[in-house]
Amino acid sequence: MNWKKIAPLMLVSLTVLAAGCGKQEAGPANSASPANTAKPLTDVKVVLDWTPNTNHTGLYVAKDQGFFEQEGLNVQIIAPGEAGADAMIASGAAEFGVSYQESITQGRIQGVPLVSIAAVIQHNTSGFASPVAKNIKSPKDFQGKTYGGWGAPAESAMIDSLMQTEKADPSKVKIVNIGDADYFTAVKRDIDFAWIYYAWTGVDAELRGEPLNMIYLNKYSDKLDYYTPVLATSEKLIKEKPELVKAFTAAAAKGYQFAISKPEDAANILIKAVPDLDKKLVMASQKWLSPRYQDDAPRWGEQKRQVWENYANWMLDHKLLEKNLDVDAAFTNNFLPASSK
Repeated sequence: MNWKKIAPLMLVSLTVLAAGCGKQEAGPANSASPANTAKPLTDVKVVLDWTPNTNHTGLYVAKDQGFFEQEGLNVQIIAPGEAGADAMIASGAAEFGVSYQESITQGRIQGVPLVSIAAVIQHNTSGFASPVAKNIKSPKDFQGKTYGGWGAPAESAMIDSLMQTEKADPSKVKIVNIGDADYFTAVKRDIDFAWIYYAWTGVDAELRGEPLNMIYLNKYSDKLDYYTPVLATSEKLIKEKPELVKAFTAAAAKGYQFAISKPEDAANILIKAVPDLDKKLVMASQKWLSPRYQDDAPRWGEQKRQVWENYANWMLDHKLLEKNLDVDAAFTNNFLPASSK
């Protein structure tokens, strides 16, 4: 998997919203018959941020184990369109989706009415990775090296921020755009380091026998310990159908709690749903990630105001935002069940 799909989501275009943020009304999945008086299910779409992976396991578990059906939902898990998941959620093409604190923060400043309703992972597991042979052990070692990214302003700002903590010179880093190129190919050919999520690319490196030096962002600043990814919906859906949002979040919480307590079973459910995935990678990634979904939070999905405020302030400090974020409008814990167990 190539995690560089983050960038288009962070830069979601407002033109997608020109037609407004009205949503398509979901119809019942099944019509009741005289012989069946059960309440019909409500059709719901949830759009992924990228190709299926262990960040999404809880959603596949909730579908497979009937948690969505128990909440009265017929959920279809779909791939993002060309515009990305954020645009699909905001425009109503999907009721829910997988997003990121960084993209929601930037999007809301631009007028995109997205709201985070649950943190998929409690702490930031992303960072700058490089093969051990490159000898990049700290941000100061970025000097004289080549970084491969996707061309977003946040990348150079992040590199600058980390290097400044060690009084290193960011101007001595060469930054090239490698788009969606495979990480393992790129570091053998074009670059020295890249931004990855350890749960997938890092674990994949372990399985390949290609050890990495990993520089986690949250090691260098509390402001960089943000929620990535998150589950998101639109302000419109929250206002008009709060019970639907509550039902979806409750089922998703059950799915992720299952993945926390039964990582192997959860991995097998994901593999069954998406058989093209590398089975060994899914299993190893799930075992690494499962204890990190909830981590030290009182329940799965819980979000702290300070985390949202800290990252928005970091973006402001690095001129990545044009104005202050309305933090309280960007996320909510109101739809999480009292306990995810």
